Amino acid sequence: MRFLHTADWHLGRVLHMHALVDDQAHVLEQLVGLVRDVRPDALLVAGDVYDRAVPPPEAVALLDSVLSRIVVELGVPVVLIAGNHDSADRLGFGSRLLSSGGLHVAGRVGSSVSPLVLNDAHGEVRVYALPYGDPASVRDAFGAQVHEHEPAMKLRLDAVRAAHPAGTRSVLVAHAFVTGGSESNSERPLSIGGSGAIGAELFDGFDYVALGHLHRPQTLRKKVRYAGSLLKYSLSEVDHRKSVTLIELGAPGELRIEELPLTPRRDFRVLEGRLAQLVTAGHLDPRNDDYVHARLLDEGALLEPMARLRLAYPNATDFDQVERARPSSAPARGAARLQRTPAELFAEFFAEVTGEPLTVEQAGQLGTVLQRLDGEDRGE
Repeated sequence: MRFLHTADWHLGRVLHMHALVDDQAHVLEQLVGLVRDVRPDALLVAGDVYDRAVPPPEAVALLDSVLSRIVVELGVPVVLIAGNHDSADRLGFGSRLLSSGGLHVAGRVGSSVSPLVLNDAHGEVRVYALPYGDPASVRDAFGAQVHEHEPAMKLRLDAVRAAHPAGTRSVLVAHAFVTGGSESNSERPLSIGGSGAIGAELFDGFDYVALGHLHRPQTLRKKVRYAGSLLKYSLSEVDHRKSVTLIELGAPGELRIEELPLTPRRDFRVLEGRLAQLVTAGHLDPRNDDYVHARLLDEGALLEPMARLRLAYPNATDFDQVERARPSSAPARGAARLQRTPAELFAEFFAEVTGEPLTVEQAGQLGTVLQRLDGEDRGE
Protein backbone atom coordinates (compact mmCIF):
# COMPACT_ATOMS: atom_id res chain seq x y z
CA MET A 1 0.00 0.00 0.00
CA ARG A 2 1.33 3.42 -0.96
CA PHE A 3 0.92 6.81 0.70
CA LEU A 4 2.23 10.26 -0.12
CA HIS A 5 3.02 12.22 3.04
CA THR A 6 3.27 16.02 3.02
CA ALA A 7 2.81 18.76 5.61
CA ASP A 8 3.31 22.40 6.53
CA TRP A 9 2.02 24.02 3.36
CA HIS A 10 1.48 27.35 5.17
CA LEU A 11 -0.69 28.68 2.36
CA GLY A 12 -0.86 32.47 2.47
CA ARG A 13 2.58 32.91 4.03
CA VAL A 14 4.54 36.11 3.42
CA LEU A 15 8.35 36.09 3.33
CA HIS A 16 9.75 39.54 4.14
CA MET A 17 6.79 41.28 2.42
CA HIS A 18 6.83 38.83 -0.52
CA ALA A 19 3.52 36.95 -0.84
CA LEU A 20 4.34 33.31 -1.61
CA VAL A 21 1.01 32.06 -3.00
CA ASP A 22 2.36 31.81 -6.58
CA ASP A 23 5.44 29.93 -5.33
CA GLN A 24 3.19 27.60 -3.35
CA ALA A 25 0.98 27.01 -6.39
CA HIS A 26 4.12 26.07 -8.36
CA VAL A 27 5.19 23.28 -5.98
CA LEU A 28 1.61 22.10 -5.40
CA GLU A 29 1.34 21.61 -9.16
CA GLN A 30 4.29 19.23 -8.77
CA LEU A 31 2.49 17.48 -5.92
CA VAL A 32 -0.58 16.95 -8.11
CA GLY A 33 1.74 15.51 -10.76
CA LEU A 34 3.26 13.11 -8.23
CA VAL A 35 -0.19 11.96 -7.16
CA ARG A 36 -1.02 11.35 -10.81
CA ASP A 37 2.19 9.39 -11.40
CA VAL A 38 2.44 7.44 -8.13
CA ARG A 39 -1.29 6.72 -7.73
CA PRO A 40 -1.09 6.40 -3.93
CA ASP A 41 -3.86 4.82 -1.90
CA ALA A 42 -4.13 8.13 -0.01
CA LEU A 43 -2.45 11.53 0.37
CA LEU A 44 -1.62 12.42 3.99
CA VAL A 45 -1.42 16.15 4.86
CA ALA A 46 -0.11 16.54 8.41
CA GLY A 47 -1.25 20.02 9.37
CA ASP A 48 -0.40 23.71 9.06
CA VAL A 49 -2.31 23.78 5.80
CA TYR A 50 -2.71 27.54 6.16
CA ASP A 51 -0.23 29.97 7.66
CA ARG A 52 -2.77 31.64 9.92
CA ALA A 53 -6.21 31.05 11.35
CA VAL A 54 -7.89 33.47 8.92
CA PRO A 55 -6.12 32.85 5.59
CA PRO A 56 -6.28 35.25 2.63
CA PRO A 57 -8.84 34.44 -0.12
CA GLU A 58 -6.17 33.44 -2.64
CA ALA A 59 -4.84 30.80 -0.21
CA VAL A 60 -8.34 29.34 0.25
CA ALA A 61 -8.86 29.27 -3.52
CA LEU A 62 -5.51 27.49 -4.02
CA LEU A 63 -6.38 24.80 -1.47
CA ASP A 64 -9.80 24.28 -3.04
CA SER A 65 -8.26 23.87 -6.49
CA VAL A 66 -5.53 21.43 -5.38
CA LEU A 67 -7.84 19.22 -3.31
CA SER A 68 -10.50 19.17 -6.02
CA ARG A 69 -7.99 17.98 -8.60
CA ILE A 70 -6.61 15.24 -6.34
CA VAL A 71 -9.87 13.97 -4.85
CA VAL A 72 -12.37 14.56 -7.67
CA GLU A 73 -10.31 14.37 -10.87
CA LEU A 74 -7.71 11.79 -9.80
CA GLY A 75 -9.91 9.90 -7.35
CA VAL A 76 -7.25 9.72 -4.61
CA PRO A 77 -8.48 10.05 -1.00
CA VAL A 78 -6.93 12.79 1.13
CA VAL A 79 -6.49 12.68 4.91
CA LEU A 80 -5.87 16.24 6.13
CA ILE A 81 -5.52 17.52 9.70
CA ALA A 82 -5.34 20.94 11.33
CA GLY A 83 -1.98 22.13 12.65
CA ASN A 84 -1.21 24.77 15.25
CA HIS A 85 -1.35 27.53 12.58
CA ASP A 86 -4.82 26.49 11.38
CA SER A 87 -8.24 27.30 12.75
CA ALA A 88 -9.61 23.87 13.67
CA ASP A 89 -13.23 24.96 13.22
CA ARG A 90 -12.73 26.71 9.89
CA LEU A 91 -10.63 23.93 8.40
CA GLY A 92 -12.99 21.24 9.67
CA PHE A 93 -16.20 22.84 8.39
CA GLY A 94 -18.28 20.33 6.42
CA SER A 95 -15.92 17.46 7.20
CA ARG A 96 -18.69 14.86 7.60
CA LEU A 97 -20.11 15.77 4.20
CA LEU A 98 -16.70 15.87 2.53
CA SER A 99 -15.63 12.46 3.82
CA SER A 100 -18.22 10.73 1.63
CA GLY A 101 -16.42 12.19 -1.39
CA GLY A 102 -12.93 11.11 -0.32
CA LEU A 103 -11.72 14.22 1.56
CA HIS A 104 -11.20 13.31 5.23
CA VAL A 105 -10.56 16.45 7.32
CA ALA A 106 -9.85 16.38 11.05
CA GLY A 107 -10.10 19.83 12.60
CA ARG A 108 -11.12 19.71 16.25
CA VAL A 109 -9.83 17.35 18.94
CA GLY A 110 -12.28 14.58 19.82
CA SER A 111 -12.34 11.79 22.38
CA SER A 112 -12.52 9.17 19.63
CA VAL A 113 -11.14 8.87 16.09
CA SER A 114 -12.90 7.22 13.16
CA PRO A 115 -10.18 5.81 10.89
CA LEU A 116 -10.08 5.63 7.14
CA VAL A 117 -9.99 1.89 6.41
CA LEU A 118 -8.08 0.71 3.33
CA ASN A 119 -7.33 -2.79 2.08
CA ASP A 120 -4.60 -4.54 0.12
CA ALA A 121 -3.32 -8.10 -0.29
CA HIS A 122 -2.10 -8.15 3.34
CA GLY A 123 -5.42 -7.03 4.83
CA GLU A 124 -6.61 -3.79 6.39
CA VAL A 125 -4.69 -0.60 7.01
CA ARG A 126 -6.36 1.89 9.34
CA VAL A 127 -5.40 5.55 8.99
CA TYR A 128 -5.98 7.63 12.13
CA ALA A 129 -6.04 11.45 11.88
CA LEU A 130 -5.09 13.34 15.06
CA PRO A 131 -5.28 17.12 14.53
CA TYR A 132 -3.12 19.38 16.65
CA GLY A 133 -4.47 19.72 20.16
CA ASP A 134 -3.06 21.74 23.03
CA PRO A 135 -3.63 20.46 26.58
CA ALA A 136 -6.69 22.71 27.06
CA SER A 137 -8.41 21.23 23.99
CA VAL A 138 -7.65 17.70 25.19
CA ARG A 139 -9.02 18.49 28.65
CA ASP A 140 -12.26 19.71 27.08
CA ALA A 141 -12.58 16.64 24.84
CA PHE A 142 -11.70 13.97 27.43
CA GLY A 143 -12.63 15.63 30.70
CA ALA A 144 -9.18 14.73 32.04
CA GLN A 145 -6.76 16.93 33.95
CA VAL A 146 -3.77 17.13 31.62
CA HIS A 147 -1.60 20.25 31.53
CA GLU A 148 1.37 19.32 29.32
CA HIS A 149 1.62 18.22 25.70
CA GLU A 150 3.10 14.79 26.36
CA PRO A 151 0.40 13.43 28.71
CA ALA A 152 -2.24 15.02 26.45
CA MET A 153 -0.89 13.16 23.41
CA LYS A 154 -0.55 9.93 25.40
CA LEU A 155 -4.20 10.13 26.40
CA ARG A 156 -5.28 10.52 22.78
CA LEU A 157 -3.03 7.71 21.54
CA ASP A 158 -4.24 5.36 24.26
CA ALA A 159 -7.80 5.96 23.05
CA VAL A 160 -6.75 5.09 19.48
CA ARG A 161 -4.96 1.91 20.58
CA ALA A 162 -7.92 0.80 22.70
CA ALA A 163 -10.20 0.83 19.64
CA HIS A 164 -7.67 -0.59 17.15
CA PRO A 165 -8.04 -4.29 16.16
CA ALA A 166 -5.03 -6.40 17.15
CA GLY A 167 -2.82 -7.48 14.26
CA THR A 168 -4.11 -4.78 11.91
CA ARG A 169 -1.64 -2.36 10.37
CA SER A 170 -2.01 1.29 11.39
CA VAL A 171 -0.93 4.69 10.09
CA LEU A 172 -1.14 7.82 12.23
CA VAL A 173 -1.28 11.41 10.94
CA ALA A 174 -0.39 13.93 13.67
CA HIS A 175 1.00 17.41 14.29
CA ALA A 176 3.47 17.71 17.16
CA PHE A 177 7.00 18.58 18.24
CA VAL A 178 8.85 15.32 18.88
CA THR A 179 11.98 15.38 21.00
CA GLY A 180 15.12 14.94 18.91
CA GLY A 181 13.72 16.64 15.82
CA SER A 182 15.71 19.39 14.10
CA GLU A 183 13.95 22.76 14.37
CA SER A 184 14.00 25.92 12.24
CA ASN A 185 13.11 29.54 12.97
CA SER A 186 9.81 29.54 11.06
CA GLU A 187 8.00 27.12 13.38
CA ARG A 188 5.72 28.66 15.97
CA PRO A 189 6.41 27.32 19.50
CA LEU A 190 3.69 24.96 20.73
CA SER A 191 4.00 25.99 24.36
CA ILE A 192 4.81 29.18 26.29
CA GLY A 193 6.11 28.63 29.81
CA GLY A 194 6.01 24.82 29.57
CA SER A 195 7.24 21.95 27.44
CA GLY A 196 5.60 21.49 24.06
CA ALA A 197 7.76 18.47 23.23
CA ILE A 198 6.74 14.81 23.35
CA GLY A 199 8.82 11.64 23.20
CA ALA A 200 8.95 9.58 20.02
CA GLU A 201 8.34 6.42 22.07
CA LEU A 202 4.70 7.47 22.44
CA PHE A 203 4.17 6.34 18.84
CA ASP A 204 5.46 2.80 19.33
CA GLY A 205 3.22 0.22 17.70
CA PHE A 206 2.13 2.22 14.67
CA ASP A 207 3.38 0.99 11.30
CA TYR A 208 4.00 4.58 10.18
CA VAL A 209 3.58 8.00 11.81
CA ALA A 210 3.15 10.93 9.38
CA LEU A 211 4.09 14.07 11.29
CA GLY A 212 3.80 17.77 10.64
CA HIS A 213 5.24 20.83 12.42
CA LEU A 214 9.02 20.68 11.91
CA HIS A 215 10.06 22.01 8.50
CA ARG A 216 13.13 19.87 7.81
CA PRO A 217 12.36 16.45 6.27
CA GLN A 218 13.62 13.92 8.83
CA THR A 219 12.98 10.44 10.17
CA LEU A 220 12.90 9.60 13.88
CA ARG A 221 12.90 6.01 15.21
CA LYS A 222 12.55 4.53 11.69
CA LYS A 223 8.75 4.76 11.49
CA VAL A 224 8.20 8.31 12.74
CA ARG A 225 8.78 10.95 10.09
CA TYR A 226 8.39 14.64 9.33
CA ALA A 227 7.75 15.31 5.64
CA GLY A 228 8.89 18.92 6.05
CA SER A 229 7.45 22.09 4.57
CA LEU A 230 6.69 22.79 0.92
CA LEU A 231 9.14 25.70 0.68
CA LYS A 232 11.96 27.37 2.59
CA TYR A 233 10.14 29.72 4.94
CA SER A 234 13.05 31.20 6.92
CA LEU A 235 16.78 31.88 6.74
CA SER A 236 17.41 28.81 8.89
CA GLU A 237 16.01 26.60 6.11
CA VAL A 238 18.28 27.65 3.24
CA ASP A 239 20.14 24.33 3.39
CA HIS A 240 16.94 22.22 3.39
CA ARG A 241 15.98 20.05 0.42
CA LYS A 242 12.20 20.14 0.30
CA SER A 243 10.31 17.02 -0.72
CA VAL A 244 7.23 14.84 -0.46
CA THR A 245 7.61 11.45 1.25
CA LEU A 246 6.51 8.26 -0.50
CA ILE A 247 5.60 5.46 1.93
CA GLU A 248 5.16 1.83 0.93
CA LEU A 249 3.65 -0.56 3.48
CA GLY A 250 3.95 -4.26 2.85
CA ALA A 251 3.22 -7.08 5.26
CA PRO A 252 3.31 -6.13 8.96
CA GLY A 253 6.76 -4.74 9.72
CA GLU A 254 7.65 -3.99 6.07
CA LEU A 255 8.17 -0.27 5.36
CA ARG A 256 9.96 1.64 2.62
CA ILE A 257 10.48 5.42 2.69
CA GLU A 258 11.52 7.54 -0.30
CA GLU A 259 11.94 11.30 -0.67
CA LEU A 260 10.49 12.79 -3.86
CA PRO A 261 12.09 16.23 -4.36
CA LEU A 262 10.17 19.44 -5.00
CA THR A 263 11.67 22.18 -7.17
CA PRO A 264 10.76 25.74 -6.10
CA ARG A 265 9.83 28.47 -8.53
CA ARG A 266 12.36 30.67 -6.72
CA ASP A 267 15.01 29.35 -4.35
CA PHE A 268 15.95 31.03 -1.06
CA ARG A 269 19.71 31.65 -0.97
CA VAL A 270 22.38 33.40 1.08
CA LEU A 271 25.00 35.42 -0.79
CA GLU A 272 28.15 36.80 0.79
CA GLY A 273 30.46 39.52 -0.43
CA ARG A 274 30.88 43.27 -0.76
CA LEU A 275 27.76 45.10 -1.84
CA ALA A 276 29.18 46.38 -5.11
CA GLN A 277 30.40 42.89 -6.01
CA LEU A 278 26.98 41.33 -5.33
CA VAL A 279 25.20 43.98 -7.39
CA THR A 280 27.55 43.43 -10.32
CA ALA A 281 27.20 39.64 -10.09
CA GLY A 282 23.42 39.89 -9.78
CA HIS A 283 23.02 41.50 -13.19
CA LEU A 284 24.66 38.41 -14.70
CA ASP A 285 22.97 35.82 -12.46
CA PRO A 286 20.36 33.75 -14.40
CA ARG A 287 18.60 33.09 -11.07
CA ASN A 288 18.52 36.67 -9.87
CA ASP A 289 14.77 36.43 -9.14
CA ASP A 290 15.51 34.06 -6.22
CA TYR A 291 14.83 35.16 -2.65
CA VAL A 292 18.22 36.35 -1.45
CA HIS A 293 19.61 37.21 1.97
CA ALA A 294 22.89 39.14 1.65
CA ARG A 295 25.76 38.92 4.10
CA LEU A 296 27.74 42.05 3.37
CA LEU A 297 31.48 42.22 4.03
CA ASP A 298 31.69 46.00 3.64
CA GLU A 299 33.03 47.98 6.59
CA GLY A 300 31.34 51.13 7.76
CA ALA A 301 28.02 52.69 6.81
CA LEU A 302 26.40 51.89 3.46
CA LEU A 303 24.10 54.11 1.44
CA GLU A 304 20.66 52.45 0.87
CA PRO A 305 22.03 48.89 0.67
CA MET A 306 18.61 47.18 0.17
CA ALA A 307 17.63 49.54 -2.64
CA ARG A 308 20.92 48.90 -4.40
CA LEU A 309 20.73 45.15 -3.82
CA ARG A 310 17.21 44.97 -5.27
CA LEU A 311 18.40 46.59 -8.49
CA ALA A 312 20.16 43.27 -9.16
CA TYR A 313 18.07 40.90 -7.03
CA PRO A 314 14.48 42.24 -7.10
CA ASN A 315 13.27 39.66 -4.54
CA ALA A 316 16.06 40.25 -2.03
CA THR A 317 14.64 39.75 1.45
CA ASP A 318 17.15 41.17 3.91
CA PHE A 319 20.82 41.72 4.67
CA ASP A 320 23.24 41.74 7.55
CA GLN A 321 26.66 43.30 7.70
CA VAL A 322 29.29 40.79 8.78
CA GLU A 323 31.71 42.08 11.40
CA ARG A 324 35.17 40.87 10.51
CA ALA A 325 37.89 40.47 13.11
CA ARG A 326 40.21 43.47 13.14
CA PRO A 327 44.01 43.03 13.58
CA SER A 328 45.61 44.33 16.76
CA SER A 329 46.96 47.30 14.80
CA ALA A 330 43.43 48.60 14.20
CA PRO A 331 43.74 51.45 16.77
CA ALA A 332 46.87 52.68 15.03
CA ARG A 333 45.13 52.54 11.67
CA GLY A 334 42.20 54.43 13.20
CA ALA A 335 44.53 57.17 14.36
CA ALA A 336 46.11 57.28 10.89
CA ARG A 337 42.65 57.59 9.36
CA LEU A 338 42.00 60.70 11.47
CA GLN A 339 45.14 62.26 9.95
CA ARG A 340 43.95 61.77 6.34
CA THR A 341 42.99 64.72 4.21
CA PRO A 342 39.32 65.37 3.32
CA ALA A 343 40.12 64.34 -0.27
CA GLU A 344 41.46 60.95 0.90
CA LEU A 345 38.47 60.35 3.15
CA PHE A 346 36.01 61.21 0.40
CA ALA A 347 37.81 58.97 -2.09
CA GLU A 348 37.55 56.06 0.37
CA PHE A 349 33.83 56.75 0.94
CA PHE A 350 33.22 56.94 -2.82
CA ALA A 351 34.89 53.56 -3.36
CA GLU A 352 32.88 51.98 -0.51
CA VAL A 353 29.55 53.17 -1.97
CA THR A 354 30.15 52.63 -5.68
CA GLY A 355 32.73 49.86 -5.67
CA GLU A 356 34.89 51.93 -8.04
CA PRO A 357 37.76 54.38 -7.37
CA LEU A 358 37.56 58.04 -8.36
CA THR A 359 38.69 58.72 -11.90
CA VAL A 360 41.40 61.30 -12.55
CA GLU A 361 38.75 63.75 -13.76
CA GLN A 362 36.57 63.20 -10.68
CA ALA A 363 39.55 63.60 -8.36
CA GLY A 364 40.38 66.90 -10.08
CA GLN A 365 36.82 68.17 -9.68
CA LEU A 366 36.86 67.13 -6.03
CA GLY A 367 40.10 69.02 -5.48
CA THR A 368 38.60 72.17 -7.01
CA VAL A 369 35.51 71.97 -4.76
CA LEU A 370 37.58 71.38 -1.63
CA GLN A 371 39.87 74.33 -2.45
CA ARG A 372 36.86 76.61 -2.87
CA LEU A 373 35.35 75.43 0.43
CA ASP A 374 38.68 75.90 2.20
CA GLY A 375 38.88 79.44 0.84
CA GLU A 376 35.37 80.22 2.04
CA ASP A 377 36.29 78.96 5.54
CA ARG A 378 39.27 81.36 5.62
CA GLY A 379 37.13 84.26 4.37
CA GLU A 380 38.90 84.58 1.04
